Amino acid sequence: MIMDEIKVIAENRKARHEYHIEDVIEAGLVLQGTEVKSIRGRRVNLKDSFAKVENNEVFLYGMHISPYEQGNRFNHDPLRVRKLLLNRSEIRRLIGITREKGM
Repeated sequence: MIMDEIKVIAENRKARHEYHIEDVIEAGLVLQGTEVKSIRGRRVNLKDSFAKVENNEVFLYGMHISPYEQGNRFNHDPLRVRKLLLNRSEIRRLIGITREKGM
């Protein structure tokens, strides 16, 4: 068994159909404790999500992560804004692209 296999948990196939994808960027995601368990259980929806650059940081809006069933009072807000983890050079490139094309 190969340990380096990448397992896709969520994918927005509809976005590839409805929009022109100019570039694909791999990014990390800042999560809270119960969000990790919900994502491992594949209880995540990217349908209406989008990324936005604010103050030289990139945030993900509209991503729905269902509350963890055993999470009790420590559960998260399903639609909270989540920070994307990118290199400075990638963020600068995104800022340039959005200014250039008016996205």
